[in-house]
Amino acid sequence: MPKTAGIILVGNEILSGKIQDVNAAYLCRELRALGVDVRRIVVIPDEVELIEREVRAFSADHDVVFTSGGVGPTHDDVTIEGVARAMDVGVVRHPALVALLEQYYGDALKDAHLKMAEVPAGAELLSGESARFPTIVMRNVYVLPGVPEIFRRKFDGIRERFRDVPIHLRNVFVSIGEGVLADYMNDLVREFPGLAVGSYPEFSNPEYRVKVTIESRDREYVEQALATFLGRLPTDVVVRVT
Repeated sequence: MPKTAGIILVGNEILSGKIQDVNAAYLCRELRALGVDVRRIVVIPDEVELIEREVRAFSADHDVVFTSGGVGPTHDDVTIEGVARAMDVGVVRHPALVALLEQYYGDALKDAHLKMAEVPAGAELLSGESARFPTIVMRNVYVLPGVPEIFRRKFDGIRERFRDVPIHLRNVFVSIGEGVLADYMNDLVREFPGLAVGSYPEFSNPEYRVKVTIESRDREYVEQALATFLGRLPTDVVVRVT
């Protein structure tokens, strides 16, 4: 079975609209390219009990879980504690992280900074060339920061851990609307039940009216379905195929 993933976004600032999340969209694209099936995304406030509950459920229901946000030196950075509670362990200061913080801050190091050395007991540290500090992993839960630039650097350093059977995608752009297109798509799904087929209307693009996506982990199956679909559509409605 392909890997499944869940994403937990932690932050009052997202729920209040102060910050627009971009990490989930980025991670969905990256995981899709790696062949991982993202099954659920949730946004929750900076509350330990909620983080504990969601991490516990997500960890049980998915192969891998990613958290975004709630890590740092301030009072509302409680993701580590929530993850630890979900795994029924305590929170400890990791010597390797303490050493990194001492090296980074030198004489300016404060006790608040040392909060960033806290991990769930038994957690693993993953180092990568793209990030200064390692990524904290507790069983199947990967704890990532909320700052998009750092989030991306950290994921880039560990992305190959998640590579699975790739998902093959073909796009068909057509000049007819979904109402006319529906019969063609329904016939395709009946004949190729293993496909994931989607249609996405475009109301402001003068080039095409709908983008149809055809996906499967079997490349030959996708190409066969694509050829069948194109063979049935009127040739003058197909704008382009990618």
